[in-house]
Amino acid sequence: MAIIRLDHTTAAVEDLDAAIGFFAALGMSLEGRAEIHGAWVDRVTGLDGTRTEIAMMVTPDGHGRLELTRWDSPAPPARDPAAVNALGWGNIMLTVDDIDAAVAAAEAHGATLVRDVVRYEDAYRLCYLRGPEGLVVALAEPLGPE
Repeated sequence: MAIIRLDHTTAAVEDLDAAIGFFAALGMSLEGRAEIHGAWVDRVTGLDGTRTEIAMMVTPDGHGRLELTRWDSPAPPARDPAAVNALGWGNIMLTVDDIDAAVAAAEAHGATLVRDVVRYEDAYRLCYLRGPEGLVVALAEPLGPE
């Protein structure tokens, strides 16, 4: 047994259009959008009466994918806004060529910096953004050759 690749990661959201706009502003493109329901999805999720709409976002290089999922049924449980240091899956990191432009584009879609854009040694400029519904996205701009 061997892992072939990391196929995608998923974020559950209430406002699918806002999440698509946010990740598109960061440079991802919409690969596809679909409604998902039926016995097969009930069986795989362990939830009866599942109805969702998903949007698959893809990075410009075609290798990274993010599935955005809006759960229509059953209604998702209440959640607390995740802190940057929360246990579990905390954020995704995107490598960008211009962190200042990426932050500005994300802010135009309602994102906020968690605090500051910082320099990590001679390797990266880094920051955390809080996007729609509290999604945390880390950005890294390489300072030298990759």
